[in-house]
Amino acid sequence: MANRSKGGRGRSRKRRSAARAKAGAAVAGAGETLGEQQQESASSSSPAAAPPAGARRETGGRVRASDRRRSGAQSKPDGGYRAPGSVGERPHAPWHPFPLAELAILVGLIAVAIGAARGESGKALLLLGVGVVVLGTLDTTIREHLSGYRSHAGLLASVPTALMHGAIALGLYALGAPPVTWVLVPLAIDVPVFSVLVKLLRARFQDARRERVFAGRR
Repeated sequence: MANRSKGGRGRSRKRRSAARAKAGAAVAGAGETLGEQQQESASSSSPAAAPPAGARRETGGRVRASDRRRSGAQSKPDGGYRAPGSVGERPHAPWHPFPLAELAILVGLIAVAIGAARGESGKALLLLGVGVVVLGTLDTTIREHLSGYRSHAGLLASVPTALMHGAIALGLYALGAPPVTWVLVPLAIDVPVFSVLVKLLRARFQDARRERVFAGRR
């Protein structure tokens, strides 16, 4: 009887220890599962991982370089108004900075206005004003064209063409030619003369422009 009681007690103790071990294992498994869930929730709610230090330095360097370029472009002076098709600095007149050409054009326009208002008695003043305006304009355009700053081939070619047209018309009038010839004959000569002058002036401007660009690169 005593042996049976001892054997029953031993088996009951073994059962209790096995039950306790199973309970401990279940508790440990639940703890590990809870820890993994907490880690997953923390990783999903946390912000994106920061890039490596080298990538941050490279990106920051690019941003700073772009900022410097932008600030430099904003702070760089534009140099004021520049005429379309011009290269370099506008050539100065021998009397620079006195605005002689601008004043001549202004005086000529005033003379044209007064002469036109006077009618027949103001023809001389009108023609004088036109001449002064033309001289003031040619002073600037010839200097800009010959220096390669800006091309004025069409304008410069039209002035001698117009003078030749007027001279031929007056000559025909003096010779007593029919009135229709006063217009047709000068026009027939104007076209080839104007074309030749424009071609020559453009070639001269191209040479001066190449010299100006070459001098600016040195």
